[in-house]
Amino acid sequence: MCEIAGHVVSESDDKHWETTAVQNLVRYQPSGTYYARFRVGGKLVWKSLRTSAFSVAKQRLSDTVRDYRTHFESAAAFADGKMTFANAADVYLRKVRASISLKPRSKDYRSMMIDFIRRSWPALFDTDVRKISERDCENWLVRYQQQYAPTVINNSIGTLRAVFDEAIASGARFSNPAASLRRAKIQQKRLQLPSREEFLRFVEVIRTAGGGQSKDCANLVRFLAYSGVRIGEARFVTWADANFVTAELHVRGDPVTATKNGETRFVPMIPELERMLTEVRTERHDEPPSATIMRVFECEKSMTHAAAKIGMRRITHHDLRHLFATICIESGVDIPTVSRWLGHKDGGALCMKTYGHLRREHSRMQAQRVSFAVGV
Repeated sequence: MCEIAGHVVSESDDKHWETTAVQNLVRYQPSGTYYARFRVGGKLVWKSLRTSAFSVAKQRLSDTVRDYRTHFESAAAFADGKMTFANAADVYLRKVRASISLKPRSKDYRSMMIDFIRRSWPALFDTDVRKISERDCENWLVRYQQQYAPTVINNSIGTLRAVFDEAIASGARFSNPAASLRRAKIQQKRLQLPSREEFLRFVEVIRTAGGGQSKDCANLVRFLAYSGVRIGEARFVTWADANFVTAELHVRGDPVTATKNGETRFVPMIPELERMLTEVRTERHDEPPSATIMRVFECEKSMTHAAAKIGMRRITHHDLRHLFATICIESGVDIPTVSRWLGHKDGGALCMKTYGHLRREHSRMQAQRVSFAVGV
């Protein structure tokens, strides 16, 4: 018996189940949902793959079977009185992959942190978790922090702690040897962005570069700078998302995972963005509403060449988002509003940390307009 959509269905009832050409993959006919059906340690496992798309189901099947078998092997190893760090790491990654609150990119990043730890401390993975000491972890950190940036170091420390927490939860050890590791201090990056004049020259050089997609690359650069959307969000914006009546842009992000914070948002069109989109729509008036506004989804090489040509410091796609925020704040828009336009959910804390110096400069300029002089 297995439970599907809140009710119990007999797995022996053939009329409900449809076998496929892929081993361990079956389809529940009433809903069309695919299920993994396999044995681990002699036990029959049924697991919904939460999709009715065959191609997606095949991909999820291998991950599901692997995760269950890894968990079984880890549990068997601990039952024999030994849990290696590799066993604990497998349990941790299985939970990460099964999490519905984490996006695919976040899951991939956490898996990458495990790989970084493995490369820098290969002997760790075959070691019994009970035999790993605080000094071992401290010695690893001394070596590790000489190879990677502070952000990677801090995320790796968090991952190391999380793996040991799994060992503690399994009863393999009683304390976390990575608990006292000190996180690296992250220096706030000072933004070095082009002036308004440099930016316009920059765009023109990209547009007139003579390549088959030069104009499309210039449009992407303008779109990112005039809207503040992330490069990963820009690729999904369609003509249906551009409301020329209300002068708003609906930013939805990836159709499956949405935006970075999981929510869609509306961004007002500043005059430059509205003019640009009107111009492009006029040129491509025959495109359906479902067509994406951007025709290219990255232009790093074009940007690098253009910056070198005009003698400007090289900038990235994400710097264009910083440029948008900078121009908004310098134009007098308050930081909480800019934060909402950027899709932040912290009420402006990150914006204040990143662009606070701009507000202070603007404040000093405005202070010069204040006077107690009579008749002024």
